[in-house]
Amino acid sequence: MKRGKALIGVAAAAWVAGIAYALWPKKKIPGSAVVDPFDKERYLGKWNEVARLPNLIEKDLHDLTEEYSLNEDGTIKVVTRAFNPVKNKAVEATGTIKFKSSQTRGQLEVAYFLPIYLDYNILDIDDDYQYALVSGRGLDYLWLLSRESSMPEEMKQRFLQKAMSLGFEISELEWMDY
Repeated sequence: MKRGKALIGVAAAAWVAGIAYALWPKKKIPGSAVVDPFDKERYLGKWNEVARLPNLIEKDLHDLTEEYSLNEDGTIKVVTRAFNPVKNKAVEATGTIKFKSSQTRGQLEVAYFLPIYLDYNILDIDDDYQYALVSGRGLDYLWLLSRESSMPEEMKQRFLQKAMSLGFEISELEWMDY
């Protein structure tokens, strides 16, 4: 009986380690790549996902939006909404974003399932805070965001050049059709 429980424990630990390894970035984004200075007040509001690198978290999701608002404690609340056509239903998740260091740097962390925080790096943003290039900790997660459902070609090119210079595989981006 004890041996069976021990084997289950070992199998569970191996499964968790395998998932962590699969999700852990192999190459980190340099801290110097994030936006500095960053204005969190101007970042608040609704953003639309224009493009993303394919990932398990957003598999089969379309029409994804994120809405950011300020919490009383200074953290940022994020509500992510999307539609899953495979399941024919809307999905929603609420998370918390906090700064990793100074609140004037675009180096943040997001948690949808507390206390697991994942890196959320703002790599580029236009002067009017209408378009943003965001990544995770490594080269596996990348998003192009817009206040509208589209993005001007010159912004796309600017963000693609930045992403390419950091080592992202921009040819793998999935472009959202609105």
